[in-house]
Amino acid sequence: MDYDSLIDAQTWEFIRRTQETYPDDPAGRTLAEERAAYDAMCAAFRAPRPDVVQVRDMSANGVPVRVYSAGGPTRTVMYFHGGGFVVGGLDSHDDVCAEICAQTGYRVVSVDYRLAPEHKHPAAFDDAYNATCWAGTEFSDPIILAGDSAGANLAAAVAAHARGGQRDILGQVLIYPGLGGDVDAGSYIEHADAPLLQRAYIIQYAGVRGVDGEAPENDPTYAPLHDSDFSNLPRSIVFSAECDPVCDDGRVYCERIRAAGGKAHWIREPGLVHGYLRARTTVDRARDSFERIVCAIEALGQDIWPYD
Repeated sequence: MDYDSLIDAQTWEFIRRTQETYPDDPAGRTLAEERAAYDAMCAAFRAPRPDVVQVRDMSANGVPVRVYSAGGPTRTVMYFHGGGFVVGGLDSHDDVCAEICAQTGYRVVSVDYRLAPEHKHPAAFDDAYNATCWAGTEFSDPIILAGDSAGANLAAAVAAHARGGQRDILGQVLIYPGLGGDVDAGSYIEHADAPLLQRAYIIQYAGVRGVDGEAPENDPTYAPLHDSDFSNLPRSIVFSAECDPVCDDGRVYCERIRAAGGKAHWIREPGLVHGYLRARTTVDRARDSFERIVCAIEALGQDIWPYD
C-alpha cells in the first residue's frame, strides 16, 4: 500500500508525534508501561476544555463517569473511549468529550469502564450498558450513543442489547469502530501494515477480554458483527479511517443494518489513520471529520436524518 500518496504531510507529522510517545509495537512493554505510554501520548495532544463546559465526576451505579454540561442540555451523549479495551480512561478523551458538549449543547457522559486483562468480558460491556441505563434514569433525556475504536464496539453492543428496553436511544455515532470483522479479508489485509494500527496487533489482542485468552463465539456483546439480527437498531452513522485495518467493519455493519430495514450511513475518511480524533487540532482532514462527527451527533439529537 502506497501510504506516501494516500497520507498527507500533516497526517504524517501526527503519526510521527504519536509514535514518539506510543510506538506501534507494544512488545516488551509491561501493562503498566503500556498504559503510561498511552496516557502520555493522549496528554501530548490534549486541548484545553472550552470555558463554557462544566464537569462533574460521578458514580453511575458503581461505574465511574465524567459528566460534561453546558447550559441546560436536553439530550445525553454516552461516550465510550477507545484504547483496545486495555488502555484509556476519563482523562484520555476528556477534551474530545468537552468539545462535543460545547459544540452540540448536549450533556456528555464519559464512561470509565473496567479494562482488560484484569477484567474479562463481559465486564466492559456490563459497565457500558449499566451506565447507559443509569443515565436514562438520572437525566431522563433521550440518548445518543457514541465512541471510538473499542468504545465504538461498546456503543454498538449497547445499542443491540438495548433493543426493546432503552426506547429513548435516538441513534449512535461510531468512530473507526472495531466490530469483530473477518481479519482474513478486505481492509484487514489491504491495510494490514497501516500506520498506528496493524493487523498483527489486532490479532494479538483479539482474545484479551476473553476467559483464558479465547474470544467468545457468536456473542454480539463482544463483537457486534457476530450478531445474527441487525433489525430494530437505532439510526447509525459510522466514520472509518481509510488507512486502517478495521475500515471495512464500519461498511459491513452499515450494510447489515440497511439490509435489515434500518437506517445507517457509512463515511470513509480518505487518508486518515486509526486514532485521528487526536489530530483534529493539527490536521485539516481530521478537523473536517470531527466537524462531521459533531454534526452527526447533533442531528441525531434533533431527530434529523440528513443522509437520504
